[in-house]
Amino acid sequence: MTFELGRRALLAAAAAVAFTGSALAESHQVLDKVHFLIPGGAGGGWDGTARGTGEALTKAGLAGTASYENMSGGGGGKAIGYLIENAESLHDTLMVNSTPIVIRSLTGVFPHNFRDLTLVAGTIGDYAALVVNADSDIDNMEDLLAAFDADANATAIGGGSVPGGMDHLVAAMVMEAAGKDALNVKYIPYDAGGKAMAALLSGEIKALSTGFSEAVALAEAGEVKIIGVTSDERVDAYADAPTMKEQGIETTFINWRGFFGAPGMPEDRVALYQDAIAKMYDTPEWEAVRARNGWVNIHNPGDEFKAFLEGQEKVIGDLMKKLGFL
Repeated sequence: MTFELGRRALLAAAAAVAFTGSALAESHQVLDKVHFLIPGGAGGGWDGTARGTGEALTKAGLAGTASYENMSGGGGGKAIGYLIENAESLHDTLMVNSTPIVIRSLTGVFPHNFRDLTLVAGTIGDYAALVVNADSDIDNMEDLLAAFDADANATAIGGGSVPGGMDHLVAAMVMEAAGKDALNVKYIPYDAGGKAMAALLSGEIKALSTGFSEAVALAEAGEVKIIGVTSDERVDAYADAPTMKEQGIETTFINWRGFFGAPGMPEDRVALYQDAIAKMYDTPEWEAVRARNGWVNIHNPGDEFKAFLEGQEKVIGDLMKKLGFL
């Protein structure tokens, strides 16, 4: 059916060119449709990345339609397993993922790793942030560290990932850099950012470790205060947010995000996805999405993506051993 539609569209475009000489030049659609598989719930970084990318691709005319499917479970393992088990029928599907696919394979949370999938492209980086409830008496990292020193058990930090996952790792990195024992951090996991945010607002946790883009949206809505960002310098998307470094905590971190296909995806299909993503960066529609979220463009297609991931595996593995997670 897809082939028939594609053939008819091609014939129609060819006929238009015969009459006008310009229709084909004006058409820049690369994909007829794309389906995004999101390994976590609504409101998290994966969800925002997939929906933002789909928005840019469709509004820029690079993709005809975009659809989305949230599939939580197993720290992202359920969606990876689904992609592998149903590979033959999922050539129109891109799964979003990020640093956790490296972390969770290192810790054995699931048996697969990025080498079991088709590597399409790394697309963005998102800094991490610690946030507190807008009504909290904690205003900065100094206040949070004082609360931690007074009663570490009562100063729980939550996140939208499993224990030993990325949000936990970021909180531990920050505390370690601040001279505290990272293993004393009381970390409470939630299924994606939305549920973690609800826990923060209800007072179940004192602070939330999350992606900067998610933190910006919540801060602009007046729900949280951003007390520290893991960037080298303040980020234009929310310049009021102080960095960890300016508060004397020498740590930086950026969480890459990117897209994977099912194993065995045909090379011509992979090339179409990579072409659409590459062209997306030059569109105002993408820039609007990127700027709104405070993302950093990190474009690593194909083999470059593989080399990047292998580097991440080494760096994160060494860090996790140092922090006692491995």
